[in-house]
Amino acid sequence: MSDRVKGALLTMSGAACWGISGCMGQYLFTRENMDSTWLVPIRLFLAGLLLCGFYFVKNRKQLFDPWNVKKNPRNTLDLLIYGVAGVSCCQFLYFLTIQLSTAGVATILQDLSPVLILLVLCLQQRRAPRLFELCSILLALVGVFLLTTHGSLTSLAISPAALISGIVCACTVVIYTMWPKNLQAQYPTPMLQGWAFLMGGVLFHLVFRPWSMGYVPSAVGVFGIVVVVIVGNVLAFSLYMSGVPLSGPQRASLYSFAEPVTAAIISTLVLGSPFTLWDALGFGCIFVMLILLSLPAPHKTVN
Repeated sequence: MSDRVKGALLTMSGAACWGISGCMGQYLFTRENMDSTWLVPIRLFLAGLLLCGFYFVKNRKQLFDPWNVKKNPRNTLDLLIYGVAGVSCCQFLYFLTIQLSTAGVATILQDLSPVLILLVLCLQQRRAPRLFELCSILLALVGVFLLTTHGSLTSLAISPAALISGIVCACTVVIYTMWPKNLQAQYPTPMLQGWAFLMGGVLFHLVFRPWSMGYVPSAVGVFGIVVVVIVGNVLAFSLYMSGVPLSGPQRASLYSFAEPVTAAIISTLVLGSPFTLWDALGFGCIFVMLILLSLPAPHKTVN
């Protein structure tokens, strides 16, 4: 199996796991009366314990090496930014957007991240977007418009809070995608994910204090927590981030469309969420946008 095929399978599998986890989150919010501020701290903390515990047994010296400030203080700073501002905040905002709308809407808003990455790259390279990149940006804007307004110029089909949290979530994807290159060159990605989850779990426990909410999950709720921890955190991030170096970030962003597709199918067929023609058109625009951004940039010929 070639690296490109392997990378495609890994990234699509990881994205599909995110879609399944998102739908489970939607079920927990709508049917089990769970709150994102209760679920996310527990989810992150448990996933962090699992991954860090695995590497503690496997290679504890490597596990704590990123925190060796004397050896490389930049690693510690990178891990804090990647783990807290990137992965952890992304997890919270993603589930908050699901709670405020649906899993399908949350995932498609999160998939605006490739356009934001493109804008960051243009700023870094001090250049204007190319024609196909401008078309991608336009398609992304049209897709979000159709998805959030259903074609109406006077009202939103989702709440403003869901729109804002979804867009900010896409910004955090940019952070955890672009920031950790130096770390990933030194350490296994699942180990970095473990620290990111653990930091987020501790931080959000201190901020939201879920133990004070008085919520006690049912047996189904406990099963849902297990699903979002194992499938949505451990499997999804490990599979996706392992596939990105093999397929490349541009193709990976295209393959990640498996996430909103999976979420939309499950939330519509299983959870009964409405899916309109406007939603389909919005999804289509985002998908074409990802295709355009996955194309290689044209090279100038030298005569």
